[in-house]
Amino acid sequence: MSAQPAPRSFTVLSSLKWPAIVIAALAVGGAVVGYLVSGVPGMVSGLLGAAMWLVFLALTAISIQVAIRATKDDPGSPVFFAIVLGSWVLKLVLFVVLSIWLRSQPWLDPTVFFVTVIIAVVGSLVFDVIAFQRARVPYVGDVELPQSVDEDAPGADR
Repeated sequence: MSAQPAPRSFTVLSSLKWPAIVIAALAVGGAVVGYLVSGVPGMVSGLLGAAMWLVFLALTAISIQVAIRATKDDPGSPVFFAIVLGSWVLKLVLFVVLSIWLRSQPWLDPTVFFVTVIIAVVGSLVFDVIAFQRARVPYVGDVELPQSVDEDAPGADR
């Protein structure tokens, strides 16, 4: 007797599959264009911009997974929102600190880095829109609809 597969739910790996493909393409494209524009610093900048997108995207997916487990599949819980929003604040602070630190590094081309990060942000927004469009969220919950009885149906009580 074989075991039944577990119901499909949010997992970190499934949420990162398509973005990882796009991140890989952005890393290759950013590295090649960066190298052509400003040599090795441009290549490093393109790779670093794509890597930051991967890290920040993974942090979001991990925070959602942790929040789901912490709230036992209750996405309406304030704890769920606290965990996810807390991770977003952490990402914002981390991004600002990294940007300030990286701005003064001689091995980084700030223009290539900036363009790569902007492309990554737009790509992230595209994936957010796709996820939002595919989400199946009920308009109302726990509502029992009235049962109608067809008067012409056989066996209908009158």
